[in-house]
Amino acid sequence: MAEKKVVLKLLTMTDERTKQKAMEAVADIYGVDSIAADLKEQKLTVIGEMDTIAIAKKLKKIGKIDIISVGPAKEPEKKPEAKKAEEKKPDPPAAAAAAAPAKKPEEKK
Repeated sequence: MAEKKVVLKLLTMTDERTKQKAMEAVADIYGVDSIAADLKEQKLTVIGEMDTIAIAKKLKKIGKIDIISVGPAKEPEKKPEAKKAEEKKPDPPAAAAAAAPAKKPEEKK
């Protein structure tokens, strides 16, 4: 199973006590790597190789929840190798001129 990021909105998370309860409940789930809580937006972000349904079941005991998003923990990186390859390739006319040795003009007698 790959790491995933689950963002939930816990509607009853309005104070530090509820926030602490939610974090402790989620921390008991196997596979959770990190937990972040935002009281202002009532959001709980959980990252790890865990079961999303298990998180929802635990948090439903605390209060009403809305699952905002479930996705990969890290966004796939764009291939920087393609950009490097383009930078390494010089212009074809300049490459031909640089590769061929400069010819001396012939002297006329």
